[in-house]
Amino acid sequence: MKTPSHHAFSTDVFLTLIQRTAKKSEVNPQAPSQTKRPLGVLQKATNKVVSVRLKNEIEYRGKMSNVDPYMNVILVDAEESENGAKIANYGKVVIRGNNVLYVKIEDRL
Repeated sequence: MKTPSHHAFSTDVFLTLIQRTAKKSEVNPQAPSQTKRPLGVLQKATNKVVSVRLKNEIEYRGKMSNVDPYMNVILVDAEESENGAKIANYGKVVIRGNNVLYVKIEDRL
């Protein structure tokens, strides 16, 4: 069976389009990444002061010494507050990730 000649042209056009699209979508290695992943941002904030708001409206503020993929957080020199009023101070607090409403990195305000 004879193949029509327009298939070769279509293939050439298709390959040209793919090459043009690939060139447009190439990422500049020097450009900063536009995509930020929440866990990556938190891991870079290790040893910085953060506020962690829990689902029960209690908030902890302290230096984040560690965070894991489940967003379990360890704070040192932490203070606990509720409705803006300080309740207690702790040397170390371990917060289970499923209780976290949000984490605010203090120096990024």
